[in-house]
Amino acid sequence: MPPRPLHGRHGLAIALVVRNEERHIGEWARFHRLAGVRHLFAYDDASSDGTVAELRRHMPAERLTVIPWGQRLSDRSLGRPIHNQVLAYAHAAANFGGAFRWLACIDADEFLVPVQASSIDTALEHLGPEVVNVSLPWHMFGRCGHQDSPAGGVVTNYLQRARNPMQAVNFKCIVDPCQLRGVRVHTMDTGRPALTWNDRGEAFPVKQRHKSVFYSAEHLQLNHYYTRSKEELEQKISRGPNLEAKRQDYRRKVMRTVTRIEAHTREDRQAINFLERAAAVNSVQN
Repeated sequence: MPPRPLHGRHGLAIALVVRNEERHIGEWARFHRLAGVRHLFAYDDASSDGTVAELRRHMPAERLTVIPWGQRLSDRSLGRPIHNQVLAYAHAAANFGGAFRWLACIDADEFLVPVQASSIDTALEHLGPEVVNVSLPWHMFGRCGHQDSPAGGVVTNYLQRARNPMQAVNFKCIVDPCQLRGVRVHTMDTGRPALTWNDRGEAFPVKQRHKSVFYSAEHLQLNHYYTRSKEELEQKISRGPNLEAKRQDYRRKVMRTVTRIEAHTREDRQAINFLERAAAVNSVQN
């Protein structure tokens, strides 16, 4: 059941499931703080490093809620696991969603990048109340020639992405949590008819969002730094998938994706451009 909208609800919240991302989570938190994310609900999947401490260092206390989430649950009657990530997204929407216009469910290697505006709120302000489910296509970044994790962070060091964002792409969603009725990692159900919108505000049936005509990153772009360096790619593969049942074929699946990303690339500086705009705005305000 979707939450009831609270009076004066506004802004965008992020629901993030995170585990052992100490190396990069500070940069991720700073970027989204600059982008105007109103609140971060961080579901800590039993991190054993300094992930939570980094989040607390880079996100103001009034804009951060950390929730312990180191659990593995199964439905005995069905004989299958309950997806921990999906459960976190449902928990965030049901318990906190009524205070926000938008809820984004993304990972620590995904960045919400305003393309023209200086904040996410401004990038979305042209969307009317009928828009309740925005599907953002992955813009997939590969290793960019890095063997080891480079100094200076992700955004400035990874500038080559797959040339065609709609080639075998997947999506993450920004939704109106008060319209949310069903949750998956890459698809959100906001009722019937089963529609989703691109960032221009154009509606399509969810089953048609993979078509090239759906593509838009005119206002808000989702950067997915899928591999980072070669070293970190190997660590990603060693950690394995979220669901144990998918472990056996995981390396082959990941490397197929890497091959597609790196086969035909182009430079993409949208994240750097946003940081430069944000710095200019802060300079004027100060």
